[in-house]
Amino acid sequence: MANGHGKKPEDFKKQMEENFKVAPGANTHVKKVIGIVSGKGGVGKSLVTGLSATYMNRKGYKTAIMDADITGPSIPKMFGIGKLNVADENGLIPAVTEHGTKVMSLNMLMDHETDPVIWRGPVIAGIVKQFWSDVNWGDVDFMFVDMPPGTGDVPLTVFQSLPVDGIIVVSTPQELVNMIVEKAVNMANMMNIPVLGIVENMSYMKCPHCGEMLNIFGESGLEAYAASKGLSVLGRIPLDPEFASLCDAGKIEDMKEDYLDSLVYILEGMIE
Repeated sequence: MANGHGKKPEDFKKQMEENFKVAPGANTHVKKVIGIVSGKGGVGKSLVTGLSATYMNRKGYKTAIMDADITGPSIPKMFGIGKLNVADENGLIPAVTEHGTKVMSLNMLMDHETDPVIWRGPVIAGIVKQFWSDVNWGDVDFMFVDMPPGTGDVPLTVFQSLPVDGIIVVSTPQELVNMIVEKAVNMANMMNIPVLGIVENMSYMKCPHCGEMLNIFGESGLEAYAASKGLSVLGRIPLDPEFASLCDAGKIEDMKEDYLDSLVYILEGMIE
């Protein structure tokens, strides 16, 4: 039912949602914003973020990563990026990886990468907004936003303030059936953000001697869970010590295997 001003309740809701949006910088043109989320920490969300950007970059797309995990940033380390403090009249200039992915993380602005960020939620959320409005991103086809785990201030800020086109949920076999995974999916649904699908990290391990696939954390329930929720399985990443070595060395872009081919296919379909 419309009110006295002729507007329906859903019109006001849409207007309120638009009021939270933050305008990008004058020189920022991002086609698609993809959030990488998880119900809990330690599932490899940053790894999936880094691989997503790397794979899409290999396909010829202009990629960028906004590290919104302010208090636990690991993206700069994965890509071998050190301290950055460069700006022009259009704002901060993001770092560029060896293969061309643009990156912005608070850790790149700190005096020392081990300095803790002891800030309250609203301040952290404000930094995320500034990463969108005050960074000179230029032309980007896909921006991947590495978010902190859970459903707190920062994920809410990203969903409300940025034009998020979809999210990727990251999980592991031992916690996929837990309610915390569903919390991330439910939050996205409540915010009207499309869930592109689920990536399972540490899904299995290949025996170094015979190549047999070992289910270290037990049989995965990924397919059954995804089917029950109408979600797509975007990839299964094995547990491999080489991944940790490459990330520690800042060489994630040297990872050869493509474990996210379904994700790449879906993302390519989003570009008109």
